Amino acid sequence: MSLASQTFCLLQIFVTTLSFSLACFSHPQGGRDESNFLDDALMRQDAQDLYEAGEKKWGTDEVKFLTVLCSRNRNHLLHVFDEYKRISQKDIEQSIKSETSGSFEDALLAIVKCMRNKPAYFAERLYKSMKGLGTDDDTLIRVMVSRAEIDMLDIRAHFMRLYGKSLYSFIKGDTSGDYRKVLLILCGGDD
Repeated sequence: MSLASQTFCLLQIFVTTLSFSLACFSHPQGGRDESNFLDDALMRQDAQDLYEAGEKKWGTDEVKFLTVLCSRNRNHLLHVFDEYKRISQKDIEQSIKSETSGSFEDALLAIVKCMRNKPAYFAERLYKSMKGLGTDDDTLIRVMVSRAEIDMLDIRAHFMRLYGKSLYSFIKGDTSGDYRKVLLILCGGDD
C-alpha cells in the first residue's frame, strides 16, 4: 500500500469516527465543536476565510481549510457552506475540487459530504465498495462495523433511495459464506 493510500485510509478513519477528525493536525488542543451553537459573525468570517484561502488567491491555504472544516460543528458548517456559495458563486465542493487534489481533496470532500448528510455519505461509500468487479473489503467492513449500532437504519434508507436496491440485497449478491452472514447481521435486515 502506497504512502498516499495509507494517508487517505487514515483520513477516512478520522472522518468516519469524527471523534477528533483532522482537527488534531491543525488544532493540537482539541477536536470538533459538537455543540449546535451558531455565531453569525464567525460563520461569515469562516466563509470569507475559506474563499480567501482558495478561490480568491493563487494556491491554497490547506491549514485554513482544515481549521474550519475540522473544528466547527455541523450546524455552523452548513451555514458556512451556504454563505460560501453566496460569496464565491460556487459550491464548496466545486472549490475543493478546483483548489486541491489527491488524497487531501478526497478527505476534504468526505468531510463536507459527512456534514451535509452523513447517512448518504456512508451509503455512497458502501455502494462504491461493492459496485463493479471485486469488493473493497476494507471499506465495506469498516463502514458496516463502525455504523451498525449508530445509524445503519438511516444508511439503509438512503442506500435504497440512491441506488434503488436494498443494502441487504447488495451485500447478499456481492459476498459469500460466513463473511456474508456477519455483514447481513450488521446490516440488520432487508428493506
